[in-house]
Amino acid sequence: MAETIQSTTNSKTSGAAGQAEGSFVARFFRATEIDTRMLGMIGALLIIWVGFHILTGGLFLTPRNLWNLSVQTASVAVMATGMVLVIVTRNIDLSVGSILGFTGMVMGVLQARLLPELFGFNHPAIWIITLAGGIAIGALIGTLQGSIIAFLGVPSFIVTLGGLLIWRGATWFVTSGQTVAPMDVNFRLMGGGTEGSIGATWSWVVGIIACLAIIAAIINARRQRKRFSFPRRPIWAEYVLVALGCIVVLGAVSVANDYYWPIAIARRYAEANNIPWPEGGLLISQGIAIPVLMAIAVGIVMTFIATRLRFGRYVFAIGGNPEAAELAGIKTRWVTVKIFALMGVLCAIAAAISTARLNAATNAQGELDELYTIAAAVIGGTSLAGGMGSIAGAMLGALVMQSLQSGMVLLGIDSPFQRIVVGMVLVTAVWLDTVYRSRAK
Repeated sequence: MAETIQSTTNSKTSGAAGQAEGSFVARFFRATEIDTRMLGMIGALLIIWVGFHILTGGLFLTPRNLWNLSVQTASVAVMATGMVLVIVTRNIDLSVGSILGFTGMVMGVLQARLLPELFGFNHPAIWIITLAGGIAIGALIGTLQGSIIAFLGVPSFIVTLGGLLIWRGATWFVTSGQTVAPMDVNFRLMGGGTEGSIGATWSWVVGIIACLAIIAAIINARRQRKRFSFPRRPIWAEYVLVALGCIVVLGAVSVANDYYWPIAIARRYAEANNIPWPEGGLLISQGIAIPVLMAIAVGIVMTFIATRLRFGRYVFAIGGNPEAAELAGIKTRWVTVKIFALMGVLCAIAAAISTARLNAATNAQGELDELYTIAAAVIGGTSLAGGMGSIAGAMLGALVMQSLQSGMVLLGIDSPFQRIVVGMVLVTAVWLDTVYRSRAK
């Protein structure tokens, strides 16, 4: 009898402790307002990283591979930010990879063949005119497709599927299938590499500025909540968010600075600048790559558009209930046109990054990027049913997709099987989104 009473007491004690622990976890997430879906995606990304690191014998989680991973993710991440707005409005864009290839080829011809005849090779104005021309063409293509969808009533699936075929074929006709190379020396900086990075000192400057921006954003949000009498997070939760944000930022900067120039390039640099070659070699940090900074800048701008501007509110209103948005006076057709025009601009920026990284414009450039872009947006929490999406989540989804691809390349897995894995991940992400939405009702 005494043993039974003791066992019951222990059971109640452990149950109370479990409830207290669960209550603490729940109170922590409620106080910090951390998105549990985003946290789950970060957890999945860490599992992928650790798993590939073990399977590759310690090759994955190295500064070199993580630096390359960030550069490879940049172009898809840029397009994924626009795909969020497209999917939120219950549309789809299957042509982004072909638009990337077409605008990339046009930019290649501009800087390698046409503009040098006017300005000479490597003139400082070439890369500016090239990028501006590519963005203008991307915007025109997006506007054309958006107008057909909005004003002619053709479903976006059909319009962009046709665009996938049309712009891929147009890419071939620009040069009759020839690869265009090399790119302008200044244009190549947008692709990363040894010269396309900002070095250790400026990377730390960027990291500190980012930390100050995080602090300023949290302080401003707290003031706004107080101003409108909204509930505020506890002070300790604000400190936790600042600490977590700064740790992630400074940790990323540290990893980027731990990747050094290749020995051959460092030796040539030392010889050109009459620097004595040290016994252990000359260690020059790559720092943050320029394409990564471009992707982050695009992400910040797109987040501002989606969350702070009237246009962003219209986008989510249309995705939530198109009929109600129309009755509320929102010009849904023009919003749709603007969304696809913006998507075209982002495709051109991604094309500049991709073309600069390859130092060439090819006919195969951007193939299957539509799959990776849509998958990144969906994995990042954008619902195919519309009305729900996250810019930051889409960029994190792009990193997940590129991590899978990079890890499989390191393992020597064939390209066809890589596509099978990507397809399975996309289907699983949509299924999880469906389950999440059904439970949220």
